[in-house]
Amino acid sequence: MRPDWDWRALSDVCQIKPPKREAKLRLADDDLVSFVPMDQLGIREKQLRLTTDRRLSEVAGSYTYFAEGDVLLAKITPCFENGKLGIARGLTNGIGFGSSEFIVFRSGDELDPEFLFYFLSQDSFREAGASVMSGAVGHKRVPKEFIENHPIPLPSVAEQKRIVAILDETFAGIETAIANTEKNLANARELFESYLNSLFQVLDEKYSKVRFGDVCEFVRGPFGGSLKKSIFVPEGYAVYEQQHAINNQFDEVRYFVDGGKFQQMARFELKPGDLIMSCSGTMGKVSIAPSGLKRGIINQALLKLTPSNDVLSEFLKFWMESGAFLNEISKHSVGAAMKNVASVKVLKEIRVPMPPIDQQENIILKLNEHRQTTGELENIYRKKLSALAELKQSLLQKAFSGELTADKAEDEVQEAVA
Repeated sequence: MRPDWDWRALSDVCQIKPPKREAKLRLADDDLVSFVPMDQLGIREKQLRLTTDRRLSEVAGSYTYFAEGDVLLAKITPCFENGKLGIARGLTNGIGFGSSEFIVFRSGDELDPEFLFYFLSQDSFREAGASVMSGAVGHKRVPKEFIENHPIPLPSVAEQKRIVAILDETFAGIETAIANTEKNLANARELFESYLNSLFQVLDEKYSKVRFGDVCEFVRGPFGGSLKKSIFVPEGYAVYEQQHAINNQFDEVRYFVDGGKFQQMARFELKPGDLIMSCSGTMGKVSIAPSGLKRGIINQALLKLTPSNDVLSEFLKFWMESGAFLNEISKHSVGAAMKNVASVKVLKEIRVPMPPIDQQENIILKLNEHRQTTGELENIYRKKLSALAELKQSLLQKAFSGELTADKAEDEVQEAVA
């Protein structure tokens, strides 16, 4: 740290959580104010996503008040760890109300709000806060004492503005590089999807189709209270969940049942070579149970498919990832916010192109080769995104230790985007 910089507690240089009564002193009940729910606070975005106005008289209950130029930070998990914060700008009549889970900072004369925004954007700040969070699981909050007492470096306001200007310029370049890399990553994914869809379109025209239900045994996971958490045991037979279909990972198991329950639910046993499909929410994700699978059963969010001798599991999996199949299950899904597969009976009627086994093997080989090529591209772009995120944190660390110069920042960005 620079020897000419002071370190002060945040509460010494900010008013934290300004009182609501200020709004009522400044405005009439009929005046409009900006209402900002948690989802309008971005991930380390300066600007709030302002979309909703309310009359001051309509704002009641446990809300947090803020005004133009205040810095907002989410204090509840996982929003705090994810870096939800922003600067209140463009507020209707200069006043805003939002979630009671916001911490509001109003900078004094010694602290530039944008300098504070960048300070709060650091991973090191969020990691320190997360380590002292308390409360129920899923509702942990950063303690008031941590926020108030956390030290912040305090160069002159002119130096703060110089640092902000450098960060603004370099971060704009990094954001452009991130946007381009994300576009390239999406293109790599679409490349495989396009190849997959075009291949199955050819198969649809070339080979006869059969009912899905004629080449697979369908077993939907148990409904009702047959798998209440109260029956789970620390060790025993695995209970496979939606996450296993989504992530294609079977090693980590959270829940188990004992031998008696396993025998009662033997028809739901998952065996190597079976496919499982997620049937609600993140719908249509498919995985193949691997060899060496721990014995266990599926839960209510899964559909188990046991292929006949006429079809290979991996061929079916590729078909179930194609647009032809996904469009069919989308047409026959129910629910608004949470989509669910309407009926196993409906799924059984979907028609599957059925080439001979030797042709299925060739198709699997081609698709795996194509997926490997596009997967290598995706890995390159993911690594670049990770490097760009690390660069932002490196620049922030330099900024708040007094080591950041415009030339250094530009050189690092140019090297990262090359």
